[in-house]
Amino acid sequence: MMATLGCLAVWQETGCRKPDISSPAIVVEHEIAPWPARVGGAIITLRMSYPGGEAIKGASVELEADMSHPGMRPEFGKAREAGGGRYQGRLAFTMAGDWVVLMHIRLHDGTKLERQLEVKGVRANERN
Repeated sequence: MMATLGCLAVWQETGCRKPDISSPAIVVEHEIAPWPARVGGAIITLRMSYPGGEAIKGASVELEADMSHPGMRPEFGKAREAGGGRYQGRLAFTMAGDWVVLMHIRLHDGTKLERQLEVKGVRANERN
C-alpha cells in the first residue's frame, strides 16, 4: 500500500502524463541543476524504476523543452544512461518564464512512454 502511494505521489509531483495503455507503470523522478532553474544550460537527471523499485536499464530518453506560451522554438536534448536507473541530459532554457519538459522514453523492450515535467519560473540571470 505504501509503495503504491509513493508511486502516485512521485507521479503527480513530476507532472507526468499517463503512460501508454500497453506500458507498465513506471516511476520517473527528476532533478534539475541548477535549481532554481535559470536561463542557460541545465542538467536534467531522471531516475526511472518499476513500482517495486527495480531500476530501468537500457532505455533511450529524448528531451524536449517548450515554453508554456506559443511561438517559441523548442530546445532538444538526449539523456544518457548513467547507471542504476539514472539518466542525465542537458537542455537550454533560452529565456525566463514557464517551461514544459517532455520526456520521450523508449524502454529496452520497445515500449514507448511520454512524461511531462513543468518547470515554472525559470529565472533570468542576475547582472552585476
